[in-house]
Amino acid sequence: MTNSIQKDEQSHWKSETDNKGILWLYLDKQGGNTNVLSAEVLQQLFSLLDNLKNEIPTAVIFRSAKTSGFIAGADINEFLQVKNKQGALALIKRGQAVFNKIEALPCPTIAIIEGFCMGGGTELVLACDYRIALDSSHTRIGLPEVKLGIHPGFGGVVRLTRIVNPLNSLEIMLSGRALTASQAKKIGLIDYLQPERQLKHAATQIALSTPDKRKMPLIGKALSLPGIRSVVTMLMKQQVAKKASIKHYPAPYALLDVWNNYYGSAQMMEQEALSVASLVQGDTVRNLIRVFFLQSRLKGLGNKKTFQPTHVHVIGAGIMGGDIAAWCVLRGFKVTLQEREPKYLSQAFERAHQLFSRKLKTTHERNHAIDRLIPDCDGNGVPHADVVIEAIFENIEAKQAIYKDIEPRMKEGAILATNTSSIPLETLSEVLSDASRLVGLHFFNPVAMMPLVEVVIKADTPDDVIKKALSFCSHIGKIPLTVNDSPGFLVNRILVPYLIEAVTLHEEGIAAEAIDKAAIDFGMPMGPVELADTVGLDICLSVAKNLAELCDFNVPQVLLNMVDAKNLGKKTGSGFYHYKKGKAVKDRDVDMANQSEIQNRLIYRLLNESARCLREGIVDDRDLLDAGVIFGTGFAPFRGGPLNYSKETGIDLIHQNMKIYQQRFGDRFQPDEAWLTLLN
Repeated sequence: MTNSIQKDEQSHWKSETDNKGILWLYLDKQGGNTNVLSAEVLQQLFSLLDNLKNEIPTAVIFRSAKTSGFIAGADINEFLQVKNKQGALALIKRGQAVFNKIEALPCPTIAIIEGFCMGGGTELVLACDYRIALDSSHTRIGLPEVKLGIHPGFGGVVRLTRIVNPLNSLEIMLSGRALTASQAKKIGLIDYLQPERQLKHAATQIALSTPDKRKMPLIGKALSLPGIRSVVTMLMKQQVAKKASIKHYPAPYALLDVWNNYYGSAQMMEQEALSVASLVQGDTVRNLIRVFFLQSRLKGLGNKKTFQPTHVHVIGAGIMGGDIAAWCVLRGFKVTLQEREPKYLSQAFERAHQLFSRKLKTTHERNHAIDRLIPDCDGNGVPHADVVIEAIFENIEAKQAIYKDIEPRMKEGAILATNTSSIPLETLSEVLSDASRLVGLHFFNPVAMMPLVEVVIKADTPDDVIKKALSFCSHIGKIPLTVNDSPGFLVNRILVPYLIEAVTLHEEGIAAEAIDKAAIDFGMPMGPVELADTVGLDICLSVAKNLAELCDFNVPQVLLNMVDAKNLGKKTGSGFYHYKKGKAVKDRDVDMANQSEIQNRLIYRLLNESARCLREGIVDDRDLLDAGVIFGTGFAPFRGGPLNYSKETGIDLIHQNMKIYQQRFGDRFQPDEAWLTLLN
């Protein structure tokens, strides 16, 4: 091979022409471990392609020079720098121009995909004639732009819906989910799967033989016809509306409108660009990009190389303990699950089997997972475990009794963790000979869905213990957040006053449906009343009692009464709602005339506790606090977190309104001093 481009002219692209006249273009974005399509990368590619008009190669093959993956997408930071719609449109059209140039080349174009291929990377490969992917579990292909409040804009909507059945192509873009290589091949996004040793040879053979290019299947053509297209659009909007309102998340609706109104038209590419340019200017995009960076920051806290555990021992097979055990098994660990008697293990194993059935595709994988989950009523797994997680009910004496029993039997260097949701570690560790070894690993319910784990530390927690705990979270695919030891830690400390205010509103005679609707209209994924039912009213009561004095509220009598009556929520079939087949029965039409006041009472309690936690140093900074509340509670992501929302709404305005609410509803609305110091 010979270099046809000087490195100093094309610093991000390495260009080689082989003896068959095939031009190989390797992307190696300088200054980072990941390839992204920055303005400079795209401009260099445009110039490189423009130079080809003087001597057309036999074919052009795109490949990554990095081992981390193909292309992660566009440079998100550049979207944050856009000042207006015209600037956004210019940025988008620059990408379209480059990919249009690829599509217009008179020679075959081929993309080799290894590792991740996301967003703009997927749009680039769609502009090529052929796509080959490495047949590996590490290959992931997707268009996740909707998670940032936009949709594909570099021609991805046009090109994907041109070759892939709209039921598949639109679903991929609407969900933002990443496909495996085999999934992408099945729907026609990928043309060929190859093992690593065959990738280069296969690409060369395709370049020389130029097989027929992929075309839309007949069913896809039928679904794309104007009349049917409108029906498909309507049905898909109805599905989207179940998860995201157009008011808060306009991107999926805008995407469907582009496809419905312009599919097959020469205007579709232009309309795709205009649609994204309009979306970029909203606060939703800026805040969702903020959430993306917050997530990246938290993921970066745990280094898998720091700690290489293989065996986890979980004590307590209730909903939390059993589900933690099942999740660890799903992530490849051997897990011993301890309970007092075998009869208490049955439900945990049943739920584990359900999880494996949902998440694992083959019988072999499911059987292998089942084999890794081992009942262990005698605690024989303790001496062999790298991580021991206590996940029993919230009782100090019971937890301490377990620690006294297992500490002498644990192997050196193993993590001793508690899943307590509110009890300070300082209290729990009093019975340990080495109190510094106890760390909190606080999971959230449901374990399989909630991404956050609070890593709770004390002043004397050694650095190596913290690093191991963070590393373990990364190994099990969870986002870790380090929080300082305090009753309720961060998430429950902030969430409980919000839930208690909801119960107080209900006690005052406001329908549960009205309270939940107000919260959902604000942007919460679930209303607080239904959330309390889902968590379990007994658990809510236990945490509330621990936090009542600290967070300045009285436990509502209605909550005490319901727990006394064993109406504990979803798990008993009855709480604030009745449950039929696991779903809340909401049968009351509600008057939403006072929705604004309901929202304010709920959200101000949450915001005030957030400000107080920041002042008390529960986490190190406001970004970490916002991240914890978003990933631990589902707080409206498009608002960027409670402190970010407060800043955008106006600190002074919120402070003034809370003073009014304090006069009307009591001192629980007294604004924390942080509003006028740390936050202003």
